[in-house]
Amino acid sequence: MNSIVARVTDRIAARSRDSRSAYLARLEAASATPRREKLGCANLAHAFAACSATDKEGLRGGVKPSIGIVTAFNDMLSAHQPYERYPAVIKEVVRQAGGVAQVAGGVPAMCDGVTQGYEGMELSLFSRDVIALATGVALSHATFDGALCLGICDKIVPGLMIGALSFGHLPTIFVPAGPMPSGLSNADKAKARQLYAQGKVGREELLEAESQSYHAPGTCTFYGTANTNQMLMEIMGLHLPGASFVNPNTPLREALTEEAARRIVAMTQPGGGAPIGRIVDERAMVNGIVGLLATGGSTNHTLHIPAIAAAAGIQLNWEDFSDLSAAVPLLARVYPNGSADVNRFHAAGGMPFVIGQLLDAGLLHADVATVWGDGGLEAYRAMPEVSDGGALSWRAQPTEQSGDPSVVATVAAPFAAEGGLRVLTGNLGRGVIKVSAVKAEHRVVEAPARVFDSQEGVQAAFRAGELDRDVIVVVRYQGPGANGMPELHKLTPPLGVLQDKGFKVALVTDGRMSGASGKVPAAIHVTPEVKGGGPLGRVRDGDVLRLDAEAGTLDALVDAAEWDSRGAPPPASEDAGHGCGRELFGLFRNAVSGAESGASVFGLLGR
Repeated sequence: MNSIVARVTDRIAARSRDSRSAYLARLEAASATPRREKLGCANLAHAFAACSATDKEGLRGGVKPSIGIVTAFNDMLSAHQPYERYPAVIKEVVRQAGGVAQVAGGVPAMCDGVTQGYEGMELSLFSRDVIALATGVALSHATFDGALCLGICDKIVPGLMIGALSFGHLPTIFVPAGPMPSGLSNADKAKARQLYAQGKVGREELLEAESQSYHAPGTCTFYGTANTNQMLMEIMGLHLPGASFVNPNTPLREALTEEAARRIVAMTQPGGGAPIGRIVDERAMVNGIVGLLATGGSTNHTLHIPAIAAAAGIQLNWEDFSDLSAAVPLLARVYPNGSADVNRFHAAGGMPFVIGQLLDAGLLHADVATVWGDGGLEAYRAMPEVSDGGALSWRAQPTEQSGDPSVVATVAAPFAAEGGLRVLTGNLGRGVIKVSAVKAEHRVVEAPARVFDSQEGVQAAFRAGELDRDVIVVVRYQGPGANGMPELHKLTPPLGVLQDKGFKVALVTDGRMSGASGKVPAAIHVTPEVKGGGPLGRVRDGDVLRLDAEAGTLDALVDAAEWDSRGAPPPASEDAGHGCGRELFGLFRNAVSGAESGASVFGLLGR
């Protein structure tokens, strides 16, 4: 085991000893209580009232395992449209395996691609908590012996995880649906966006490019938050081996879904497998961070991973990410960190090859529990395949070289010696930056600041030509307490245009960027947020700022006495608007636990 990985794991375990022990005690108490057997007759009758006669008999007798399906299906979200058929398939396979499956509940599943740049994006991060609560409601009926979670995209998998971990005594498998087939390349799509931002092509040309890119059921093919979720579930042992990036509506995808249904029934039997609360331990969480760093995954997971861990009684912080990043090499070049998409990544060996490389280098904990049973992560070196007759099997992957070394590298010859994410610290606060998509010559930017209270203000200034110079754009009042922390992905095209003109450009914000963002250096999630009095609020137009991703610093180069004399920033200007996120998040915060603590899991930012 790599010494840094071992040390960070031990540190997390020591820090979490009391909270993890309390969590495991809750699991033990829940496991010791029979589920359906403790229900009253009226309660149990309600539970199976709508079932077939056969399923009623199975649930009535208390012998057949009961499987709850929590689904994020909707057919507006391309990644989740394939889930429409899953419950019927799962019910039949579970029935054949000796169990009974029921849809326990649905969770909301918004599309960040649809809401990006509009008021609905203010609800995006907030929706994670709603999904967690909805998952908890679904699993609260005290009738299930195991669960299958159907979800893929941005806040949906983290929300499902947080909710499922509240019922961590249940065996739980996450069932993916896979990425859409490759369409217009991500690089060509980005080029069309920049041309539109410059007024060189019209709306119809841009819409055609976007439609060729997002063209079928399945996950978007870039390596953003949704596909990073899939990596995370696989490397943490919550998917079947190699299941993450198999296209929808293919024989292999269907075989993997059916196998997940059979496997969850087996896990409900004595000795059949560990519940999710046992699988998600300190070692599994570290494995997840290592996978994030090794693949150049989404910055959103510097928020989601600590929140998931907290739901299992484990205390993670950004220092853990930073220390692990120094030990973990970058092994994947998938857009925006390269030109390939996730289909090409999977064809080159994908997660099985990456997991094998990290295991051999001692960068992953191999001796962890997984949904696949005994053997730990070693089983996740293999790639699934299906025969012409429909038989599912797994094939060992090569170890010396991937199928495409330009997309998936070895630990011996990585794309970079360190991981794709870094933590920045300075007199502006603490933030994170994704460096895997930023060229080396753009990783240090020193320039005058231009301060905005909304991304609309930035876009207006760009159109007016006011940003045609070296500039560090500061967008404040974008934190969770201000407006729910929307992504600012629509700033990527205009800032990319400025960078292409030869200007030194960077973004600094207490908000987020999309997992698909890259190219332009962006210090994001800056904490404390401006609404809470964070130092980013002291910045004035013209202040020289320095973002140094190599040294890990984020500073205003302002005289110390002048800096200290500046008081609180003025309230957010009118151009910040008053979107649905501000109103609904405010209602939630006040109703749940009062002004400052109502952000619940959002409060983990930067701790």
